[in-house]
Amino acid sequence: MLFHYFGFLFTVNAISLECSMRNCLPSPINNAPDRFSTLGIALLVGAMVSLNAHARVTQILIDEIKPVPTLGYAGIAYEQIAGRAFGEIDPANPKNAIINDIDLAKDADGKVRYVATFVIDRPVDPKQSTGLMWHEVPNRGKKISGQVQNGDIDLISAWQGDNAGATTVRSTAGINLTHWLSVPIARQSNGKPITGNVLGRIVNQNGLGSQPLIVQSNPVPYKPNSLDTTASRLVSRASESSKGEVVGETVIPANEWAWARCDAGHPFPGVADPTQICLKYGFNVHKLYQVVYPSDQAYVLGIGFAAWRDVGQFFKTAKADDVGHPNPIAGLVKYSIGRGISQSGNFLRGWLHLGFNQSETGSQVHDGMWPIIAGRRIALNFRWAQPDGVLELYQAGSEGPQWWLPNPDPVRGGPSAGILDRCSATKTCPKIIEHFGSAEVWALKLTPEWVGTDGKEDLPLPANVRRYYIASSNHGGGAGGFNSSLPNVGLPSTGAWCPGNNYGQGLYPANPVPHQETFNALQEHFRNWVMKGIEPPPSQWPRLADGTLVPANKTAMGFPSLPQIRPGAPEADFINPVLDYDWGPNFNAVDGSGIASNAPPPIKRVLAMFAPKVNADGNELGGVPVVLLEAPLGTYLGWNITAGGARPFHQHQICNYVGGMIPFAETAAKRKAHGDPRPSLEERYVNHAGYVAAVRKASAKVVKAGFLMQYDADRLIKEAELSRVLKTPAADK
Repeated sequence: MLFHYFGFLFTVNAISLECSMRNCLPSPINNAPDRFSTLGIALLVGAMVSLNAHARVTQILIDEIKPVPTLGYAGIAYEQIAGRAFGEIDPANPKNAIINDIDLAKDADGKVRYVATFVIDRPVDPKQSTGLMWHEVPNRGKKISGQVQNGDIDLISAWQGDNAGATTVRSTAGINLTHWLSVPIARQSNGKPITGNVLGRIVNQNGLGSQPLIVQSNPVPYKPNSLDTTASRLVSRASESSKGEVVGETVIPANEWAWARCDAGHPFPGVADPTQICLKYGFNVHKLYQVVYPSDQAYVLGIGFAAWRDVGQFFKTAKADDVGHPNPIAGLVKYSIGRGISQSGNFLRGWLHLGFNQSETGSQVHDGMWPIIAGRRIALNFRWAQPDGVLELYQAGSEGPQWWLPNPDPVRGGPSAGILDRCSATKTCPKIIEHFGSAEVWALKLTPEWVGTDGKEDLPLPANVRRYYIASSNHGGGAGGFNSSLPNVGLPSTGAWCPGNNYGQGLYPANPVPHQETFNALQEHFRNWVMKGIEPPPSQWPRLADGTLVPANKTAMGFPSLPQIRPGAPEADFINPVLDYDWGPNFNAVDGSGIASNAPPPIKRVLAMFAPKVNADGNELGGVPVVLLEAPLGTYLGWNITAGGARPFHQHQICNYVGGMIPFAETAAKRKAHGDPRPSLEERYVNHAGYVAAVRKASAKVVKAGFLMQYDADRLIKEAELSRVLKTPAADK
């Protein structure tokens, strides 16, 4: 019967949905193929309704199904199922009470409703399922972390509910669309809107055309409630330091700008548009523009935590929804692991901290949790949050405990607390793997998670957490391969682009040190840990106790003086530090919840930051072994320096969270001619065969340590053999 109803889901015809939630979607259309007779459907629906689980997804609708021949392997065929989940939340349930403004978002019956998109990747033949489901968290609406093991099921579902026109839930989700959540806007008990001040910024723009307010890649979610510029405050700034020090702030008069779209055909004051700013005299690329304006679009974004919880719980445990639509993977999931990368990894940490790994019925939702390159908590569960923030100035997410176990916060004056406090109290803590690269240390404010706010000692890890550090690597890892480290072959001559809101370009080419092979090994370890109880390798990261974690400056790190890098870099104020903001009296910093009423927030203090010590080449110590670091071809930086050029505002500062590389010279003569203290490739490896031997030795070491799968090791050795490292033109013939 399981296999029959597994196939049945896709026969459900369109059902009109009457929904009282504000912004509810129109009646959906199910485009799935008909596979069963009407009589069979009716009988099966009747049987399934009685088996419905209690997860608060009330209805699922399938919009699209298609085969995915490239996803499976070893003879397992996969298909993708895209749809929408309609859910409701009971604000009176203690599991939901922590959601900020939840009582201000209720429908007439006292419930709060949402619509979330989802996509499932599953084996076509349910007999080939392993019993493990990966529940992916979208990153700015996109799926970027998911890789499924042979026979595993993959689910991705929406959590991000902010919308200023670019993040709306479509009436038919479809497989190729991004994932967004439809949530209500909070209103006062009398139905009147809630207003507050919102911050928006425009950087590195030039000319008379209008500019949108962007947070990373999406619009600032809140539109102004008035186009009258006298109700807002727009300033320009000449510069900002990493510590938030402001130089040259100038107020722009209200009659010299407009909420409008303007261009050559529509000069100032342009055409009214609440998402754009038009300046009478145009934008100056050397300045940053910052606006504070009133809005009444107080989205209840914390609903995203409950929606992601309930959609995951539904597909893991439910037989059918409230109207009888069967769960397409019912009975196939025994274990589940939540997984997110960067922004979506921060979501997982915040989700767990606020207790959402416990379902409304009290059961544990996920068995494992994998926040990847994510060392903070998402800025989501407060009024006027901007969850797309990337740690530019005034972006939240580093407040409260970033560490797992209870620990005091003596610098900021916070209580003793930890991310695992709530799940420990309810016995719903999952097994956790977290892994990071160097860019998370340098630009994404990671190290207080390791040493607290005072930086006096290493904080202990609980038994259910493994931590792995991939030294000297970019955010998410680089391109990998060996030619990618070679000038004129794979290493570009231009600097890497800096992630962020129109941030600029780095001086140095992108760091190629990969995360992929480490990721593959950790994924296998995680599967075995959750499904078989086999523990992963011991945690490995830089620590104060063994001297591999030191203050973040050139002298303490022992960073070599290289002719390619300015003499003082990295300076003590180069790293992107944790700033202790004053968000206002109704903001709960421990939970990252409440109301952020200060825009922009004053900076109370700057926390001391740490970084890994480096070896004589400038490569970091204290991380897990990686082949390209064991057989290096240069200095691999977890940071880069912003160039000037067309985007000069951040010139000379850290290039947000992209890394860089300084290759070794090929010969001793070349390195001496440039004053480079690092041994050349010839001095290290002699010739091409010597380098291949170094890669073979490094691969064996990393496999033995548990951070490289043998199939990846074999491929890397082959790539080294085919590479151009220390190959002369004659040797190529």
